[in-house]
Amino acid sequence: MPKRSTYHHGDLKAALVSTALELIAEQGIATLSVAEVARRAGVSTAAPYRHFASKQALLIACAIAAANTLSARMLQAQDELPRDEHGATDPVEATAAAAAAYTRFAAENGSGLDLIFAPELQDAGDEDLLQAGRKVMDALLPSALTLTGADARAALELLERQIAAAHGYATLLRSGFLSRRHPTLDDVAGHAAAIARTLAREAQPTAQN
Repeated sequence: MPKRSTYHHGDLKAALVSTALELIAEQGIATLSVAEVARRAGVSTAAPYRHFASKQALLIACAIAAANTLSARMLQAQDELPRDEHGATDPVEATAAAAAAYTRFAAENGSGLDLIFAPELQDAGDEDLLQAGRKVMDALLPSALTLTGADARAALELLERQIAAAHGYATLLRSGFLSRRHPTLDDVAGHAAAIARTLAREAQPTAQN
């Protein structure tokens, strides 16, 4: 008898993306196999190609889903910060909150900007992916620009350093390297936030320090 899919029509596309993200978390981006995604999802190896023309198309869908989730989490973390009488948040704390949210996301999903901004996907020119990537940067850049006095290059350098630290902590937690200290996800997110605060203060123009 043919294998019966557990997914109703219209649900399979989302289920395949979710399954692919699980496999990326376990094995990394480079080793993702469409056949393995199908096997894990409980459908035929031909089924994914009804929704995705290629492995790259599936990866793009995964990157879009990851970007939308990440940007939403970072914005939520920033929205939860206290505001001054003008309704503004402290940009130092805003970048720290974003770094902590990024650490949590990367630790839980096994991917982050490495998937969202993978060169081979950006070169595909998919407009939905480019828009999703812009949402991520929109969640990060405003506070960084405020800190650097609207110096775009300095703001991007700040974000690069903050995200590198956050991604590094997430990777070390997932790899078990930190297991001797038995840190929790809250611990590593807090460490990433602390580093982000230090970097943010260092990035401010001298007159503001």
